[in-house]
Amino acid sequence: MTELNFRRYRPGDADPVWHLHEWALEEAGTDPADLPGVNDLRAVKATYLDDGDFVVGIAAEARRDERRLRTDDGVLVAMGGFLPSEAGHEDERAVAGAAELHRMRVAPTRQGSGHGRVLLETLEKRAAAGFDRLLATTAARQAAAVELYESAGYDRVGASAYGEYELRHFEKRLG
Repeated sequence: MTELNFRRYRPGDADPVWHLHEWALEEAGTDPADLPGVNDLRAVKATYLDDGDFVVGIAAEARRDERRLRTDDGVLVAMGGFLPSEAGHEDERAVAGAAELHRMRVAPTRQGSGHGRVLLETLEKRAAAGFDRLLATTAARQAAAVELYESAGYDRVGASAYGEYELRHFEKRLG
């Protein structure tokens, strides 16, 4: 596994974050235009950095097809954030004392290398400083994400539908 440096989002990451978001979803069979409320990725600083967090995983060297992911300190290959669950999207659960994971993505060229697990662990550690549990929602068709949450100790707590997407809801106590 290539070593990643995880750090907090900076304004210069805006374009690579957007490109990773679209690329990872397209590769997973999801049309990025189908997702609700993606304006948070156009305003990461205002959306996440006061009450939650947003981190990026930076690799030193780019691989094939990663040129649009370059930042001032490397190549963005993983990202994700969390917000208090009460501050999330209106179609999500609100649980007192909980944070909701958002926009977890790993570059398709790096998937299967453990970066998603390290990203999740990084977000869990950061969230534990202010929240007692984490919530997560993913499309059932994103089998790797479902497996990641289950293998990381998240309990499946429900299911719902959004348009053509079957969603799976997860929860994990922190600490």
